Amino acid sequence: MRIEDVLPLSPLQEGLLFHALYAAQGPDVYAVQLDLGLQGPLDQETLKTAVQALLTRHASLRAGFQHENLSRPVQIIVSSVTPPWRSFDLSLLDDAGRAAGLAETMVQDRAEHFDLASPPLLRCMLIRLAADEHRLVLTSHHILTDGWSTPVLIRELLALYAHNGDATALPPVTPYRNYLAWLAAQDRAAATAAWRQTLAGLEEPTRLAANAPSGRAPLVPERITLALSETLTGVLTQQARSQGLTLNTYIQAVWAILLGRLTGRDDVVFGITVAGRPPEVPGIESMVGLFINTLPLRIKLPPSQKLRDLLMQLQESQSRLIAYQHLGLAEIQALAGLGELFDTLVVFENYPVDRASLAAEAGGLRLTDIAGHDATHYPLSLTAAAG
Repeated sequence: MRIEDVLPLSPLQEGLLFHALYAAQGPDVYAVQLDLGLQGPLDQETLKTAVQALLTRHASLRAGFQHENLSRPVQIIVSSVTPPWRSFDLSLLDDAGRAAGLAETMVQDRAEHFDLASPPLLRCMLIRLAADEHRLVLTSHHILTDGWSTPVLIRELLALYAHNGDATALPPVTPYRNYLAWLAAQDRAAATAAWRQTLAGLEEPTRLAANAPSGRAPLVPERITLALSETLTGVLTQQARSQGLTLNTYIQAVWAILLGRLTGRDDVVFGITVAGRPPEVPGIESMVGLFINTLPLRIKLPPSQKLRDLLMQLQESQSRLIAYQHLGLAEIQALAGLGELFDTLVVFENYPVDRASLAAEAGGLRLTDIAGHDATHYPLSLTAAAG
């Protein structure tokens, strides 16, 4: 494979590379499945061409990651690579057989590890459920992309299918390397000072699973889903707007209060995921890559403080740190000198999705469903999504 470019890693890419190497023998929790329901007459070769055109278009999807004998890991972009493609036909089975076969196929696919040094870190499965009903499953390693990138990729994939892989109808790509260049130009000294001040006086980490037995085999995380009613969601949204607050702030505050009660502390820390897409980078909203970052969120919980004051203080403190959200978690935790600061994570998904555009017919196909499967290595995570 011919090398097209050699680039540094973003902070979270470095973290995910570490976890992939550290947990090489266990389940790969950072293998992300994107499951697309497609209805209509499907041409498999045209779909293959569209996927190939997607990789040709985005250099970030052609990255492999090297670390041996290097002071810092790098990502090597190869000029051309073909993703593995597998096809399964479940259309002759009854409803129960199709459901069982689909579930088993998905689980087996997630169990396959990626070699992060060998691109592409993406593979494809096309599952036929009926003559005009298919599931396209794109499995990739999280080190390549984030959730914001997903609707961008789906929209472009459908457009490429409709045009037989011809990308001339799509807007020019803003390369991921532009973001990495912006990262390299940031004031690390100012960011370090801001995080040192934020964590000053913190006496201990906040861990819920601190007493878990050592040496226990890694487990695939379980998932529990809870849907709030439309009425309650509407009331929360309206209340947040009336106070000049975000739903994200509410979720973070509630999680902090819960951690405080579970641990008996009034000074807690947990992880949060930030979008990491600085508006200073032109075209950032449509770029494909891993921009998110995991950061510590410290919240003090004095018993006498009113909830509204806690919410306002939390949102203001997070706003002050926006300019310094590019620093890596390992570096931030080293500033506190307490080791790993937390073992719980809160993610609030709030990226733009043009559902009408995604639902439009493309080359005779219609996207009927979007599902996904992802996880983290933290013992307990909370993901909230409005809508």
